[in-house]
Amino acid sequence: MNTRPAIESSNNPVALSASLNQDASCFVVGLDTGFCIFNSELCNLVHSRDFNGGIGAAAMLRKTNFIALIGGGKQPKFPPNKVIVWDNAKEKVAIQLPFLGTVRGVKLSETHIVVALQNSIHVYRFQYSPKLWAVFETADNPLGLCCLTPKILIFPGRTPGQVQLVELSTGNVSIIPAHGSSLRAIDISRDGEVLATASETGTLVRVFATSNCARIAELRRGVDHATVYSLSIAPLGQLLAVTSDKSTLHIFDIPHPSKPPRADATNATRRLTSQGGGSAALSDAETSQKWGILGRIPLLPRVFSDVYSFASAHFEIGDEPDFGGSTPLNSPADSGFRPPKGVIGWTSDHSLIVLGAGRDGRWEKFIIAEGEDGKRYCVRDGWKRYLGIS
Repeated sequence: MNTRPAIESSNNPVALSASLNQDASCFVVGLDTGFCIFNSELCNLVHSRDFNGGIGAAAMLRKTNFIALIGGGKQPKFPPNKVIVWDNAKEKVAIQLPFLGTVRGVKLSETHIVVALQNSIHVYRFQYSPKLWAVFETADNPLGLCCLTPKILIFPGRTPGQVQLVELSTGNVSIIPAHGSSLRAIDISRDGEVLATASETGTLVRVFATSNCARIAELRRGVDHATVYSLSIAPLGQLLAVTSDKSTLHIFDIPHPSKPPRADATNATRRLTSQGGGSAALSDAETSQKWGILGRIPLLPRVFSDVYSFASAHFEIGDEPDFGGSTPLNSPADSGFRPPKGVIGWTSDHSLIVLGAGRDGRWEKFIIAEGEDGKRYCVRDGWKRYLGIS
């Protein structure tokens, strides 16, 4: 007699990926059945498409109907070695780009399509018959790391820990020795002037000016090793958000090479009258003053004098099971299928969202606000489970 418990069946979709468009006004979720698009500010469903097949990753443009799709999940809609550019207005495939290896990531701009493979980056001119513009070799890039602005493309270098910066107008390539170990997360500001990087170690985040590749800041996320999930620079390029498997969202001040230092008074959206009531508001001491007078004593370990976040808050990771041992497009090939968590998007310079995929797909909104003590806090302002929203 079979005494095994029945496997619970569910008609609810599973979110395989979540990503934001260029200005973070919308986010697109790849499902095991298709994809859906939400408004970022309120998490309202804007559009959904049922393919009866999995979409492992998706990238969308800010003001067009084109969405780049990569098959994924147990029953992928498209082969894992193809990028499909879907025309949402005409409801049909507009472009197909086949490759010899598995596609790890894709980015779109109004002028370019960038495809990340395990050891290379392929750049195309965005047109109905895309022309290959360049191919760049990289170190192993299982996460498909790359960032694209109208003028600059960044991705891992040939040596682990390096970043390649490409000027799209000239094709000039610069190499930045960012870390001593492989990159885990990268981001570039919307104006293309500031670059942030984190490595597999997860303790330090480094910030560079793209104009001369000089390091302009080094920030300490923490002392213990952590897996950084996401880096995101605020619209004006003077705040940086970081999430990790510590289930903590950190907010840092960062310098901008062409702007004066940001005044504390401009950072807050409102004055908090209370930090109670489960708002998840946490604050570190003032930036670079976490350890007080210890930070000014010579010969002590550098962790006492490093620059720390000025505020932090808890975000939900959940306890997602492995989905049948599948390998997602945003995870190393030797890992079980863990849905992405902690994906950050700034909707303004004082408001950001954090996304998590999986069966328990979550949207969380945070604000940067000033307390009665004059310090800035990161406060959760709302949350939803976006799967099942109609």
